[in-house]
Amino acid sequence: MNQLCPRFEKAMVLLSTRWVGLILFELLKGAKRFSEMEADLPISGRLLSDRLKLLEKEGIVERNIYSEFPVRIEYTLSEKGKALEPVIKDIQRWAEEYVSADDAADNEVK
Repeated sequence: MNQLCPRFEKAMVLLSTRWVGLILFELLKGAKRFSEMEADLPISGRLLSDRLKLLEKEGIVERNIYSEFPVRIEYTLSEKGKALEPVIKDIQRWAEEYVSADDAADNEVK
């Protein structure tokens, strides 16, 4: 019997963690401040912070601190994170073709 590759399983668990895909999609557009992502995503600040810490720990997101006044912190994709771009774009294309508007509405945050 074929066993699931542990690396594939870890990747799927990480990418299927709620909000991770949307955070990565946002960061594909370029560097973002926490407040920008919080305004753009339907997610609480605490949960966004938790997900960014997870992605940073995994080496997918980098946290850049700029010594300005006030201090500016931006999040960007690392090289490892940027390597996910074709995967995310393929999922987006697949969703546009196969996920109906009704299916998408069923998944909206209430």
